[in-house]
Amino acid sequence: MQVQDYWLILAFFTLVLLPAPFLGRYLFRVMEGQKTLLTPLLAPIERLCYRLAGVDSQAEQDWKTYTLALLAFTLASLLALFTILMLQGALPLNPQGLPGLEWTLAFNTAVSFVSNTNWQAYSGEAALSYFSQMVGLGVQNFVSPAVGLAVLVVFCRGIARRSSNSVGNFWVDLTRATLYGLLPLCLVLALFLVWQGVPQTFLEYATAHTLGGTDQVVPLGPAASQIAIKQLGTNGGGFFGVNSAHPFENPTAWSNLFELASIILIPAALLFTFGHYVKDLRQSRALLACMLILFVLGLGVTLYAEYQPNPALAALPIEQSGSLEGKESRFGITASALWAVTTTAASNGSVNAMHDSFSALGGMVPMFNMMLGEVIFGGVGAGLYGMLLFVLIAVFLAGLMIGRTPEYLGKKLEAREVRLLVATLLVMPVGVLVLGALAASLPGPAASVSTPGAHGFSQILYNYTSGAANNGSAFGGFGANTPYHNLMIGLAMLIGRFGYILPILAIAGSLAAKKRAPIGSNSFPTHGPLFVTLLTLTILLVGGLTFLPALALGPIAEHLTMFQGF
Repeated sequence: MQVQDYWLILAFFTLVLLPAPFLGRYLFRVMEGQKTLLTPLLAPIERLCYRLAGVDSQAEQDWKTYTLALLAFTLASLLALFTILMLQGALPLNPQGLPGLEWTLAFNTAVSFVSNTNWQAYSGEAALSYFSQMVGLGVQNFVSPAVGLAVLVVFCRGIARRSSNSVGNFWVDLTRATLYGLLPLCLVLALFLVWQGVPQTFLEYATAHTLGGTDQVVPLGPAASQIAIKQLGTNGGGFFGVNSAHPFENPTAWSNLFELASIILIPAALLFTFGHYVKDLRQSRALLACMLILFVLGLGVTLYAEYQPNPALAALPIEQSGSLEGKESRFGITASALWAVTTTAASNGSVNAMHDSFSALGGMVPMFNMMLGEVIFGGVGAGLYGMLLFVLIAVFLAGLMIGRTPEYLGKKLEAREVRLLVATLLVMPVGVLVLGALAASLPGPAASVSTPGAHGFSQILYNYTSGAANNGSAFGGFGANTPYHNLMIGLAMLIGRFGYILPILAIAGSLAAKKRAPIGSNSFPTHGPLFVTLLTLTILLVGGLTFLPALALGPIAEHLTMFQGF
């Protein structure tokens, strides 16, 4: 690593961590309807939205009504996006005359963007019109992270409130998260990206005459606006097929840095939003410490692996200093490794290098990040409520060890909550191991891999992990656009999304109805180094060990077979 690599890592953490406390406090005030700097400008628009939708912004819902509203909105979004993708050829803003998608691909894509996964079994510039990108995918890029943020806020209210049957109003939370939270940030980032050279146009694709004497079609489109929300909303779906490795999505070193920091900016800020809800910012710092430990460990392993010489080339008279194969040569190994770890620590899924070309251990870290349920910052809202599930599990384990009824911030955990917690532990194994095993066992689906052996198994394992974790990044080299994989990965995405959301809303409703017991000297502290250690070990052991046998068959086996004499 060179000096500029260390500066890049330092600049990344600075851009994420410095504004996080201030943005977190702002989001808390927004979601609770308190006055902010943008209230005079946006409050009339907010009231107009409620009036047009017939929503009483003062009426709160219990967790069951809130859940039904969320599911109804999701179903309506799914049907609307599926219809747009199927009828794309007859809709406007289609200068290239692209036809509608095949139905299984349209289903997969609709589920992907509604669930905040943004898995793409297609190439954007070759398959989707401007209308589909903007009205179809772009709208979901805003509302799907807003749904995740709304669910997190319900969980925070459940912990903070006492003897309450209400947890908020879904339509109000969705509106505020979108209008006050995501839109202003995306406007700023989109303007910055346009300045850096990202296109934002409705013109037809350009044709260039190359030095080789042939004509090349240069795709254009309203890219900057979608790239801004794909990063800030932890969506990750690229406007162009190769995502942020494309020079039109990521043209400069500055765009690379700001797009990279945008991935976990809001998830980091929401840690402090949670602290304001429970009126204890020590809880925020403890969760942040746990996330940073896991993030730095993953980054360290990836950088070490990617800077190692390839043992298969050791006998050749060549000098090796790390592999650039599959990486964006404009940014180098460090920027590619940092992006890979960040995008899979969050549920973003955008890439500026091909993970399939990483070393075996370097490619295993992004896979393992997702297998943990993407709780290392994670998606907007989704990452923190996933982490809070592990917090409750750690508190339950601590209660067993010391012989006390487990409680968190004055709320006792009883049989109902524990059963729901256990149910969430089954989400990733079902989505990854069960569906992945079927894909690896059946001759037709297994034929989608490009490389036999351990690496081919890693391709299947990675892509089903990406779907179940609602990440959306692809390992590369995997023919995902088949009817089987479109339907099964779509199912994995639904399991990964609602397998967490439904239990979380039920737990939130149960916690909100409980009285809050005073926290005394005998209560187990959840803000110190001891709890951070317990929480980190809980995540690694409970969340990670489930997948060790599968990892042993994939990236670990591939790594060992690279050494001569194995």
